[in-house]
Amino acid sequence: MERERIGAAQRTPTAWQAVVVAVLTAILIAALAAWPRSTLAGWVIALQAGFVIAAVWRTALAVASLRPLSPPARPRRWPRYTIMAALHDEAAVVPQLIQRLSRIDYPRRQLEGFLVLEAHDCATLNAAMAAHRPDWLKIIVVPPGSPQTKPRALNHALSFATGELITIYDAEDAPDPGQLREAAARFAEAPRLGCLQAPLRIRRTGADLSSFLDRQFAFEYAALFEVNLPGMARLNLPFPLGGTSNHLRTAALRGVGGWDAHNVTEDADLGFRLWSAGWRLGVLNSPTWETPPGGLERWLPQRTRWLKGYMQTWGVHTRAPFALGKRGLLSLVMTLGAAIVSAACHAPALAWIASALMVGLHAGIAPETPLASCAVLAVGVIAAWMGCAVGARRAGLDYRLTDMLAAPAYWSLLSLALAHAVWRLIVAPHVWDKTAHDAEIDAECAPVVVLDAGREAA
Repeated sequence: MERERIGAAQRTPTAWQAVVVAVLTAILIAALAAWPRSTLAGWVIALQAGFVIAAVWRTALAVASLRPLSPPARPRRWPRYTIMAALHDEAAVVPQLIQRLSRIDYPRRQLEGFLVLEAHDCATLNAAMAAHRPDWLKIIVVPPGSPQTKPRALNHALSFATGELITIYDAEDAPDPGQLREAAARFAEAPRLGCLQAPLRIRRTGADLSSFLDRQFAFEYAALFEVNLPGMARLNLPFPLGGTSNHLRTAALRGVGGWDAHNVTEDADLGFRLWSAGWRLGVLNSPTWETPPGGLERWLPQRTRWLKGYMQTWGVHTRAPFALGKRGLLSLVMTLGAAIVSAACHAPALAWIASALMVGLHAGIAPETPLASCAVLAVGVIAAWMGCAVGARRAGLDYRLTDMLAAPAYWSLLSLALAHAVWRLIVAPHVWDKTAHDAEIDAECAPVVVLDAGREAA
């Protein structure tokens, strides 16, 4: 009941937010009508300032992330750990996920796991029941209800969890077998640490990342999980969590009411709620491997859901922005806020530049070159390339010149996703746009590792 109350309160809009949006829209329309040229110049200056701030931010995070995490000391005891994986329409990958979870290196008597399945999803239920599962991995069926989202399923499973620590995995995940041991050791060293995020790395098992979307998605993940989040953790800032491989103190999670069942990026929201409750966030070295979503027909719904959830989370936390403190508010603006604004600007900016060049070439006009604007644009693009290059190196990816040149086209697709996200936020705010996953040929996961008694006791 408490979790439902919190979720309902979070999604309720406030009057002052609606008033602020209405007033700002009216001012913008009036300014454009009265002073179109001056208003346009003002927006250009504002965007240039935003570009410079974003470049400085990325550079600061890259520098902060240079200092590697030191190995944690072995804890006096291994705490009980709960693994949860919420699955929906994932019958094809259930055996693969079970094999991968079976490889986790953690004392079995201190481990419990739940495959969290929807009551109506007969195919996934049958696949999970038929698969050979380790004794510690159980099935939990979520009763019918609304909204039908991943966070609602996780909240149901949370009431069954007995672990001191909890981690969440997705259907396509291949976590490093030592990830739980590293997380438990880091939690033991820092009592106020509420959550740890493992780096998510993109690969296609048995094949290279060759398509445009696959490669750009992998580099985007590399910049986020190998550079930005480690940098923010080093600077003691909160950050939006990834949807998987976040490790949480159960007491901290229950203390903030669990996940918001109505937020389609419950992970992004949870990171800031933990911070507001006085918990710190950190990162891990041990990665989790994932596959990219694939073609545009899969990438677009996933990115639409992310941006819709970012807007939901932004709306929730700007209701009481000072509850985050100065550092938390800075992080909110520079992560979720910047992601929304940049997605809105990428395609229009590229179209503007391309049209100006084409008109100039066609008409034989040599347009004036605003050196300041070109310099700002170059600084922003170079900072983005730098983050991808550093992240790709740490993730073991090959970042090429062709990838750098193709990046603006990928960034422009974010504007398409944002337009779709705005529409979805209006007509279906709490509908979960599911990403389909395919089973892989994964030779590493074929043997199910069972630790011997001596190792389990270690």
